Amino acid sequence: MSPREKEQQTSKGMADFCVRNINQAAYGRKEIDIAEQEMPGIMALRKRASEDRPLKGAKIVGCTHINAQTAVLIETLTELGAQVRWSACNIYSTQNEVAAALAEAGFSIFAWRGETEEDFWWCIDRCVTAENWQPNMILDDGGDATHLILKKYPAMFKMIKGIVEESVTGVHRLYQLSKTNKLTVPAMNVNDSVTKTKFDNLYSCKESIIDSLKRATDMMFGGKQVVVCGYGEVGKGCSQALKALGSVVYVTEIDPICALQACMDGFRVLKLSEVIRNVDLLITATGNKNVLTREYMDKMKSGAIVCNMGHSNTEIDVNSLRTPDLTWEKVRSQVDHVIWPDGKKIILLAEGRLVNLSCSSVSSFVVSITAATQALALIELFNAPAGRYKADVYLLPKKMDEYVASLHLPTFDAHLTELSDEQAKYMGLNKTGPFKPNYYRY
Repeated sequence: MSPREKEQQTSKGMADFCVRNINQAAYGRKEIDIAEQEMPGIMALRKRASEDRPLKGAKIVGCTHINAQTAVLIETLTELGAQVRWSACNIYSTQNEVAAALAEAGFSIFAWRGETEEDFWWCIDRCVTAENWQPNMILDDGGDATHLILKKYPAMFKMIKGIVEESVTGVHRLYQLSKTNKLTVPAMNVNDSVTKTKFDNLYSCKESIIDSLKRATDMMFGGKQVVVCGYGEVGKGCSQALKALGSVVYVTEIDPICALQACMDGFRVLKLSEVIRNVDLLITATGNKNVLTREYMDKMKSGAIVCNMGHSNTEIDVNSLRTPDLTWEKVRSQVDHVIWPDGKKIILLAEGRLVNLSCSSVSSFVVSITAATQALALIELFNAPAGRYKADVYLLPKKMDEYVASLHLPTFDAHLTELSDEQAKYMGLNKTGPFKPNYYRY
């Protein structure tokens, strides 16, 4: 039975939610407690700012992955004074027990693992529209909540004070809206903040790609022929992890700078057409669409594994595989065999959606860095005086990036060196930062 057809309520009688099974709440609460131990930055921010309640009056529509780490962010935002309603940005990444725990705690959560496309948009709509509810902030991952409010509720969109977006796909959508003058509110591009790009995209993906592939396929990496499409931060992390385990890694790129980086890191840069017939594993990480088309998949050898590490499900042309001549065989959760008429089979993971969040999980510590960045971006936009931010897309101020990093240093017992007055004057810096100009490449 679909959760939409169930009548559920919490132990306190609250029914403004829709999750798979509210009875899983106790288990989900334990998951959240474990995540809190590995998220020192966001917990420190919660402790420092809870008395000031800088988000008092904020009504936030959230559309992100719903897991134990996101739950820590959601509960932090409410500790800081916000009201929230939340849905999932991915139909396969929701932890049902965590969604249940949040609902039991009184949050309006609309998400479950395995939603249909119709369910997905219904859940976002339920977060946007409710009795006595006028959202004034959006926290988005992929731009779907922003897209729905703009298209379906344009009057409501004009009353939004700010948007915080954390994915490549969502940021791309925001810049498109800005170019066509359809963006009528300020937006914060968290994806390109240093703390998000370097830690979530690089270090997290370096670990989670291996974990998700092992869980889904039990494959051995040594000696395997691997293609990574895209050599941005995500592609770099995936390529380095697989190379370290003995895989032969090829990279495809459109950008000559990223391609040169791949070459200098010891990877062969080729066109997909040059290597597709010999590939054992193909990973897309571009943020684009139709990177791997049916034409390429027709040429792949039997047993090849295909998965996606980019945000959206558009990189692998999965719809082209849903034809009468091909047979789909579900092997295990998030693993499908797509069988050709001659018996050839390709192993498709998570139907082309984010493989690490669909087939495994990500490091709580890295999510703490991203969550703290998102919370600070929301605080900045919500409390900014009129006129500071126009209807455009902004990067998080450098000072806030440095603050997020400093929140996580005590975990490693790291001690920062301090500039003397003479050194600060010589460098033309404030002793407390920011320490690098905005154009600095970390």
